[in-house]
Amino acid sequence: MVRKKVNNIKNDLLTRFGIQAYQAGTREKYMSNKQLKHFKNILLTWKAQLENEANKTVHHIKNESVNFADPNDRASQESDFSLELRTRDRERKLLKKIQFSIKKIENGSYGYCQETGEEIGLKRLEARPVANLCLEAQERREIKDKQFSEGDDYLR
Repeated sequence: MVRKKVNNIKNDLLTRFGIQAYQAGTREKYMSNKQLKHFKNILLTWKAQLENEANKTVHHIKNESVNFADPNDRASQESDFSLELRTRDRERKLLKKIQFSIKKIENGSYGYCQETGEEIGLKRLEARPVANLCLEAQERREIKDKQFSEGDDYLR
């Protein structure tokens, strides 16, 4: 399941940023300076894009906020603003992950699984630059989460 996501997301993210996929040399060491620079570029570009979107939202809410006389129009506007703010809140959490990944690049621990210490892999990192688990560890976590959440359905 995770593997399918990697291929689809990778192309979307890199295409959106206008960044080419990394082509590792045949004898290139994993997480070489060149690779770290590539991923830092992706992370910084993503960060700048998210910050730009947040600024647009603030501007939009400040300047587009109108006190409609019609309660339906007011409710619709509040619903739109609420959706925008929820999206920005998710992106704020993503910005923290991006900042954490940039710090990992700087301290030399980027690209390695937090759980196993294994290489995460270039393709996975291009698909999800903030990934901190290798595919196998992520799949195990998803299976475990699914097993524990299915038993709680009767509580919902």
